Parts: sequence; structure tokens; C-alpha cells
Amino acid sequence: MGGTFDPIHMGHLLIAEDVREALDLDVVVFIPAGRPWLKADQTVTEPEHRMAMVELAVSSNPHFQVSDIEVRRPGLTYTVDTLQQLHQEYGPNTKKFLILGMDSLNELARWRSPERLFDLCVVVGVSRPGQEDIDLDNLESLAEGASDKVVLVSGPSVGISGTDIRDRVAHGESIKYRVPEFVESYILDHGLYTRQ
Repeated sequence: MGGTFDPIHMGHLLIAEDVREALDLDVVVFIPAGRPWLKADQTVTEPEHRMAMVELAVSSNPHFQVSDIEVRRPGLTYTVDTLQQLHQEYGPNTKKFLILGMDSLNELARWRSPERLFDLCVVVGVSRPGQEDIDLDNLESLAEGASDKVVLVSGPSVGISGTDIRDRVAHGESIKYRVPEFVESYILDHGLYTRQ
């Protein structure tokens, strides 16, 4: 499960646990983006802080792990490169899943080499509030049979976003119960998001 995780929040954790349970996955690996190309024109919190928050958030779940694979990679971060590296590291006999929100799934045409995703993993689309529909024609235009290779999972109806959390912190509002307690403490202790 990749993402900017700026910051990681309860919605991310609920989605990961729901998908893990629905698909009987051994582990969900959270992969914070190093320099996400889709956000190249936006300010993103330093990767060290985002990694630390993810590590704090997942530490109590034995089925959750964190990888710094994208943070260590120089240059812009592309999911296809990460999947290729994971394919080499874990080998062809390990079944890999890429967990995406429906919004991301419907924007795959903008990604680098989206057709390769379907060769490297099972793509999992998770519905989110306001994003329940999938554009099957769009998927088929990327790779023949792609729409048959996507697994759909109904996600939790939790309207939490990183943007909202950053705005709340900037305005001195509570983020309690939106992020894990340790993440809330980390944000406040390091003065993250106080200036937008």
C-alpha cells in the first residue's frame, strides 16, 4: 500500500486492515512515497517524518510492515519501478497486491507504464466515500483483460484526509481520533503542519 502518508491516518489503517482480512493477506507493506511525481508541484513533508509516522502507526499490528524502498530511491517515485523491485526482492512465487483507492484506479492512465502493473501484481481497488465507481473501459484501454484482473473491495466510509488533518493542525484544531495517538504526538512534538 503506497502513498504520501502526509500524514498517515485512521482511514489508511482501516483500508489496509479491511483489505488484508478480505483477501486473507499475510502482510500489508506500507510504502511511503519518496518524491511522488503526481505531487511534484506541491510541498510534501520530508520523507523522514512521513516514514516515522507510518512506523508509529503500524507498530501494533503484526500483519503490517513499513518499507523505505521509495524513500531510498533517488529521483521521482513511480509505482511501476517499486513493483519491479519488489518482484525481484520477493521472487515470482510471492503473490503481490497493490492497494489503490478508486480515484487512483480511475487515473491509472496518467501513471508511468500502467499496463505493467497488471503483470507485476493483483490490483486491488478500494471504494471510498464519493469514489465507488470504476471505469472499466478506461482499464481495458490500458491493457487487454485488465478489468478482469482488478479485485474490488468495499472500503470503510470514513471521510478523513491528509489535507483536512494538515489544515486542522495549521488552525490549532484537534486531530484526535483522526490519526493514531502516537502519530498525533509526533506531529505536535515536531511542529509539523503548523504553517501552510
